[in-house]
Amino acid sequence: QVQLVESGGGLVQPGESLRLSCAASGSIFRIYAMGWYRQAPGKQREMVATISSGGSTNYADSVKGRFTISRDNAKNTVYLQMNSLKPEDTGVYYCNKRNPRDDYWGQGTQVTVSS
Repeated sequence: QVQLVESGGGLVQPGESLRLSCAASGSIFRIYAMGWYRQAPGKQREMVATISSGGSTNYADSVKGRFTISRDNAKNTVYLQMNSLKPEDTGVYYCNKRNPRDDYWGQGTQVTVSS
């Protein structure tokens, strides 16, 4: 059973940065393609960025050029560097496999961008 624990969220002003972390249990983490997802109030959860086991990345159009996903397989951790944050980036951020599994969703980490 894999457990995913997100951290690093907070309250920031527009234009500022945050770095989210997703720590995974389980030695097979390194073979998984992983993703970051977010859910804004009143909206459905959406994909933000994904990364393959080999490091290939993909981003939602709304975050291209501002967010960077990376992974450290030795630490079983996936990161999301978020720069130039906008109010519309506000939401709860989750990590999961690139093809999400319902039993892998964690508590998420809240990101609030507001002046």
